[in-house]
Amino acid sequence: MRMKDNLECYIDGYNCVHVYIDKNFYQGNSQTFHLKDEHGEIVPLTIQEKTDNITHIRYTCTVDAPLEIGRDYVLYSGHCRTAPAKYSHIVKTPEFANAWPAVDLNTLGCHYTPEQTIFRFWSPVVSWAELVLLDEEGNRQAVPMERDEEGCWTVCVEGDLLHKLYRYRMNVNGSIRECHDPYNLFTGVNTSCSQVNDLSLLKMPERFKPKPMAHQTDAIIYECSIRDMTAQKEIGVENPKTFPAFVQENATTRQKRTGLSYIRELGITHVQLMPVLDFGSVDEEYPSLYYNWGYDPASYRALEGSYSTDPFDPERRILEFAQMVQKLHEAGIKVTLDLVFNHVWNRDGYALENMVPDYFFLMDSLGNYSNGSYCGNDIDSRPEMSRRYLIDAAMQLIDVFDVDGFRFDLMGVLDCSLLNTIAEEAKKRKPDFMIYGEGWDMPSFVPHDIRASQNNQAKMPLVGHFSDRFREVIRGSSGQISDAGYPAGNLGLLHDAKQVMCASVLEGRYDAPFKAVNYIECHDNHTLWDKNRKACEGMPRSERIRRQVLANAMVLFAQGIPFIHSGQEFGRTKNNLDNTYNRSDHYNMIDYHRRDTMEPMVDQFKELVKIRREHSSLRLTSSEAIMHNVHVSDLDSKVLVYQTQDENEKMILFFNPTHETFHYDLTKEGEVLYDVNRLNEKQARHIQIGPIGTVVVLEETFEKPQTAEEAEASVSKAA
Repeated sequence: MRMKDNLECYIDGYNCVHVYIDKNFYQGNSQTFHLKDEHGEIVPLTIQEKTDNITHIRYTCTVDAPLEIGRDYVLYSGHCRTAPAKYSHIVKTPEFANAWPAVDLNTLGCHYTPEQTIFRFWSPVVSWAELVLLDEEGNRQAVPMERDEEGCWTVCVEGDLLHKLYRYRMNVNGSIRECHDPYNLFTGVNTSCSQVNDLSLLKMPERFKPKPMAHQTDAIIYECSIRDMTAQKEIGVENPKTFPAFVQENATTRQKRTGLSYIRELGITHVQLMPVLDFGSVDEEYPSLYYNWGYDPASYRALEGSYSTDPFDPERRILEFAQMVQKLHEAGIKVTLDLVFNHVWNRDGYALENMVPDYFFLMDSLGNYSNGSYCGNDIDSRPEMSRRYLIDAAMQLIDVFDVDGFRFDLMGVLDCSLLNTIAEEAKKRKPDFMIYGEGWDMPSFVPHDIRASQNNQAKMPLVGHFSDRFREVIRGSSGQISDAGYPAGNLGLLHDAKQVMCASVLEGRYDAPFKAVNYIECHDNHTLWDKNRKACEGMPRSERIRRQVLANAMVLFAQGIPFIHSGQEFGRTKNNLDNTYNRSDHYNMIDYHRRDTMEPMVDQFKELVKIRREHSSLRLTSSEAIMHNVHVSDLDSKVLVYQTQDENEKMILFFNPTHETFHYDLTKEGEVLYDVNRLNEKQARHIQIGPIGTVVVLEETFEKPQTAEEAEASVSKAA
């Protein structure tokens, strides 16, 4: 934000300087301006436009002599008053991009050998820089750095610096700034510094390969927080709320069914971890003093120290996270990371902002910052060094830690090209890698036609989107807590429910079923249980349990990808709070005692998961398959009838949110796979659909003709 001081100056182009003068400072007037650099050379400015605002006057000036990027300029007004001339929107111009093209990110950061270490970062606008080496006593050794023709600052330090801590110190825009190395994932406590190290020196865990998914719609995603899963006391884990605790299993965790021992039994395919990259809203030195979900990025490379057993040891958080991922893989569970590439915790303190002010953030030519994230800043994913940085950070998570998917927070702040490139590069590494996110059309400065929003889903062929359409129909309005969804008895949503059960492809919202990530609950807003306390006010608790099971069934049986918030399967409550992002473990931890009291709900959930995983017609892979093989109808404009088939089977499912019992006659006897009310025999032709319940019937299975290889194998086995 501009106009904090009486006199301000911004270099917004190679031939454009904006000067701002407060009206309480010389009435905002000046007849002349010029710049002076650190060598005493004068750069004249010519006033082209004077704009009168309520509190200040803005002068638009042209530059009457060449500017040299990287020099330290000071503005002089006609009253001989001075202010630093700050490089600002100039870094967004095509001229700047041409003069300072992107460099290879592999050359940046810290490159260690026992004989020497090379340090390098990119910043054409810094006027001088130095490396600051730190020792255990807090002593500082400053080593000057030199700028090369690529706009990079480099220094080579002789000797073995392994485990040495360091920072960068630089002069930019008239002020001295210090920061950690944003190109190095070995980061000290609270991103206070970086560590000289090399990944090749770490003993990374052995890798386990979970069975690859044939199709994206085979996934069942379970969202959880590292901290929440093991925050409850006496659940059998050491170092609770950390990476190791998340996957710790022993006799106690198995007996109490906590942590990974519990996640295993649910049958889900993926855990989606809420942010694990370094965030600024928890003090890593005293992690128990604060609680936060972590949507406050401080680094896109370093891992969060509060989830490590020793946040002061940069190696440990890397090894512990890597070990956690492989233990999940060993358990047959894939790992998706929640990436917050849309904004940062503190723009002024962000390392890349200190190095190249304004380059990495969305702004206009007058210095206004985009705020589509509603966090005070938006990442600009289009400048080439920003784009490369985000892509490289994402690929490093795959290459180093072997993760299996990314969920992007507020993806609509980013651009389609970035998401497409990340998806393409990720799938080269892992063909079943998942890319999806919040495709809300956020009010950022990114042009509408290139925003990575669900409005542009056709421009992102490999990227899925959280279906707010599914959420609003099956959960009920997120904005109005008292508005019930279809499973809660709102029969007016029956038509909409038919559409979302078909992944919204029949209504043209998505062009492939995997693009619909279907959910009724996530970390945001009230849990479904808490919402239904209001939406189903007056209903007995037993009925609300049945309605939650019905809603879970619709999530798990809809075409698309089902997404479950941890605890949704047992009616998780957050004490009726709608936003617990910083409200302590008491409100956010997984309550295994409550889980035990809601055990029948969990049993129902596991049964529903098992059916989805065993029946391929619930996981169709194309819009064409849904158009030809899914039929939705209703009984008496109340019960949703959902028929689906593929080359393997033909199924019919009934969802009844009313208190009535309905009847349906099949053309021939079918196998009842699920009936929450237990009104039907295992084999039945006359189907009863009981109150507030789901019935799943396998109408027919089809035998596939044997291939020549299968026939030959069968003959050999018989012989």
